[in-house]
Amino acid sequence: MTSKTAGLILSTLDQLTFMPVFRLTDDLIFPPPELADDNGLLAVGGDLSVERLLLAYSMGIFPWYSDGDPILWWSPDPRPILLPGELKVSRSLRQTIKKGIYTITMNRAFEAVIRSCSSIRRSQDEGTWITEEMIDAYIRLHKAGYALSVEAWDGDELAGGLYGVVLGKAFFGESMFAKKSDASKVAFVKLAERLKQLSFELIDCQVTTPHLARFGAREIPRTEFIKRLKRALRASDKDNTRIKL
Repeated sequence: MTSKTAGLILSTLDQLTFMPVFRLTDDLIFPPPELADDNGLLAVGGDLSVERLLLAYSMGIFPWYSDGDPILWWSPDPRPILLPGELKVSRSLRQTIKKGIYTITMNRAFEAVIRSCSSIRRSQDEGTWITEEMIDAYIRLHKAGYALSVEAWDGDELAGGLYGVVLGKAFFGESMFAKKSDASKVAFVKLAERLKQLSFELIDCQVTTPHLARFGAREIPRTEFIKRLKRALRASDKDNTRIKL
């Protein structure tokens, strides 16, 4: 164990399976992502401060846990990503976009978007990982200029959208929701096209889903992901935290 991880104590999260993970202290430190277990679980504990979240994302780590559980930190291997230049859009979705059914905006209703993502997932029994603690944390991250939302409007109604984190030339997708057909998909396409125009290196999808695979997402080894991420972070982020559609 290096001096940088001296403040991290190897702990047991699940006494039944004896699965070792790192227990975070108050020190702003994470263990190397390659020490994550086979499922990608790396550490437990810590907090959701802006500083810790930014450090986590810069290392290819993200929080994901349920209500009542301690904060869990993950770095999966392989890692699903979407390169903006490899975006695939179906013919039917192209037609929906062409019709102009939805008006797309950015950062107009961040809190409404993240709360809608939380509400939709709860109603579909997909877990409650977007807890009040997470909502508060990402609102702070948004106010600091590192988290953004994309909204799809049907008139004055918020029909769908997504939110995520921006660091350098990398976008880390967190969650999306749709109250009307294709609303979140249109928002995602508009964002991906804009990221391509801005020469973004990657969209981090975190968890593989058939939905994202249809857009062109693919899995790469974590080692390759970290290399791509480091390259994206070296790029100037002068304007990237204020992306405009």
